[in-house]
Amino acid sequence: MAGIYVHIPFCKQKCRYCDFASFPDKIGLAESYMACVYREMAMREPQLKDYKFDTLYIGGGTPSVIDESYIAMLVAAAKKHYNLDKNAEITIEMNPGTVSASKIDMYKKAGINRFSVGLQSANDEILRDLGRVHTLNQFITCAKLLKGENFSVDIMIGLKGQSLQDISQAIEVSALYGASHVSMYALTPEDGTPVYTDYLNGELPDSDEVAEQYAFGVKKLKELGYERYEVSNFCKKGKESRHNLNYWRRGEYIGFGVSASSHIKNVRFTNTFDLDEYFKCIISNHFAVVDSEEISPEGRRDEYVMLALRTVAGVDTEEYEKLFKVLFDREYAAAIEKNKDYLNITPRRVSIKDDYLFVQNNIIIDFLEERK
Repeated sequence: MAGIYVHIPFCKQKCRYCDFASFPDKIGLAESYMACVYREMAMREPQLKDYKFDTLYIGGGTPSVIDESYIAMLVAAAKKHYNLDKNAEITIEMNPGTVSASKIDMYKKAGINRFSVGLQSANDEILRDLGRVHTLNQFITCAKLLKGENFSVDIMIGLKGQSLQDISQAIEVSALYGASHVSMYALTPEDGTPVYTDYLNGELPDSDEVAEQYAFGVKKLKELGYERYEVSNFCKKGKESRHNLNYWRRGEYIGFGVSASSHIKNVRFTNTFDLDEYFKCIISNHFAVVDSEEISPEGRRDEYVMLALRTVAGVDTEEYEKLFKVLFDREYAAAIEKNKDYLNITPRRVSIKDDYLFVQNNIIIDFLEERK
């Protein structure tokens, strides 16, 4: 099965670390933008009529900042134009400072059954420094409104002035209020964002400190019943993100909206990041794709390995042989031998050992560079 992603590029305020396509000053265009998204979905329908989708992910930006009726219409449009499984996982990203009981009620009535809440930190001072528009108390209020629901929490590490106690508090408050899933990821200071200046000034934790924070967070999450299944993702039993698992398994997905990416029939393509250009394309019945590439057979194998090695499960060697008609342990013999001390190797699987998963990039590079 495949997935659907929809990008909502509006937010109250741009976070200091954000380099996504998001426009805090253009929320007045939300109604027009959503009309274009509905239209784009209709335009793609003939191409995807034979697909069955089992996930719909509404991300951003901040999807919860726009009127909830637009979100309800979006879910309805997905069900109208596509074969969306009746038990599909339907997720919406939310900022705790932009939600209410009525919004969440409408989301649930529309069919949304998974919620991704951006906490980032439980320290209000750090939240202010990041440019977040919510407080810890607003997160707690949001989590109480989601009581009994399947919801995930985002937590960041590698932040300026962040202590292990800060990380512990963020994890503990997520668990206390019922999160079934936690995404814990390290800040990436992107060039052109305000937080990049902090990086240049040496105000952010160095790589060794971030690795220590990550190891601490992994241990804390495990103590509270969250098992790691991907480098940055942890969950209670059976609560993995099906949408993200599809990405890591190199599954197919279609993206709608500004900057949305897609992977269909071994072609990867991306929509324009320019809001005006997106409007012009869709209004004139043209797709807004600005970059498209057909992945070569070798590229497909590399993608499969790169994505699989990010997960705890690792590479399924039998599946690899079935998909690509070559033996994994023969094609990647040099990389396996070079990294054997860092790998779990069984007749069926090759995965990175737990202690080395956070620094998996160097290992993955060997697999990409030393393939026969």
